[in-house]
Amino acid sequence: MPEMPEAISPPKVDGFKLEGRMTGKAEDIANALRGVSFLKVAKEKTAVSAANVESRDISKNPYTFSVIRFDKDGIDVVYTVPPSVSPTRRRMDIIRHLLNTLTLVSDYYETDPKLVLQLLEQTVKEIEDYATNDYKQLYATYDSMRREVEALRRNYLVMKKQATSLSRENYDLKNENDELRVKLEGLQGMSDGVLKAKIQDWVIEHGGQMMVPEFSRVFKVPEARVEQLLDELVKGGFLEIVQ
Repeated sequence: MPEMPEAISPPKVDGFKLEGRMTGKAEDIANALRGVSFLKVAKEKTAVSAANVESRDISKNPYTFSVIRFDKDGIDVVYTVPPSVSPTRRRMDIIRHLLNTLTLVSDYYETDPKLVLQLLEQTVKEIEDYATNDYKQLYATYDSMRREVEALRRNYLVMKKQATSLSRENYDLKNENDELRVKLEGLQGMSDGVLKAKIQDWVIEHGGQMMVPEFSRVFKVPEARVEQLLDELVKGGFLEIVQ
């Protein structure tokens, strides 16, 4: 990471806000961002911040950096602008960084692609008004950024369809789980008399052998209860232990 000369002027601080909505948990957003090595992620109760330190001064303090804060109902972006960098060009770089970051958290955070596009168009308009560089390169950058926004919107629509499909699958799995739970509770709730009859049937079907662990596994009842009922059957003369 580059260091700044000792006598350099301090950078200016700028920023902007963008409407959005947290659709997942803050922890999910933080985990998604932690996969990027150069981001410093901090999670609050209902928000997540991601800092990108691009350069430091001679005292190792952040000099060129940006912070993106994902709140439950909006995104706050704060960044520094070094004196040697065009504020408009710096803003364009920050928007590009924001788009890449939004892609990482698209499963857990929603933004309106139209708002992002408006932000891009506003920035490009500023460049058109004040920049003196090659306009062909300018429009190429604009077109590239616009394609990135369109790609982001398409990815969002695909992910939304996938989320709907997963929701239906989760609903079906929940119903199956509920059915199995009801069956399990029915087995666990069998009376002693019913279990004794099943023990006797088991012994007959297995040639006079009683395998307590296997019986317990099949009928989902504790081994201790099976052994207790087995002992009662022996004492009552219903079963006989053969040495």
